[in-house]
Amino acid sequence: MAKKKKDIRREFIIEEAAKLFKEKGFGGTSMRDLAEQVGMDAATMYHYISSKDEILKTICFDIAHTYITQLTEIEQAQQPITQKLKALIGLHIRLMTTKGPAVSVANNDWKFLSPEPLQEFKNLRSRYEKKLASFIEQGVQAGELQEVNASVALFTLLSAVRWVELWWKPNRGVSPEELENTILTILFNGLEKEKP
Repeated sequence: MAKKKKDIRREFIIEEAAKLFKEKGFGGTSMRDLAEQVGMDAATMYHYISSKDEILKTICFDIAHTYITQLTEIEQAQQPITQKLKALIGLHIRLMTTKGPAVSVANNDWKFLSPEPLQEFKNLRSRYEKKLASFIEQGVQAGELQEVNASVALFTLLSAVRWVELWWKPNRGVSPEELENTILTILFNGLEKEKP
């Protein structure tokens, strides 16, 4: 079914807001800035969204729910733990190349959420991180992964892809597929070639 015109407009406003929040920060972006960016007057824009806080909440929770949904699907897949971890890291990379501004906002501006959504968002992040850490622990126990501290491994993996949101652009000369394959090779196989 075709999306309603109002929904399409609302999505457009939220996408443009994510770009502005990434560029200027949540605190540095005014509703006037956003109205200018989307080519509307403020009164018209309020027909689609109620506040800057609502936009931030929508962006943060859309990204969080994407991660949680994918995590659940990957968790249920019948495949080795290493493949599940690669799939999750691949998801992070793909989201950064397709929804970079929104991922950046969810990574950096979530702390500006109002108290109740903030707690809910923190709970979702914690749940996601615990599940990823448990994947690493299972991989160690199964002999698929090196014996490492799961928390250190978890945050090393997540930190190792964080830069993509700032660096990647379509004109970098690196396709999203090449980017993902290169990062996964480095993270799971290392840079050094095994000597024959």
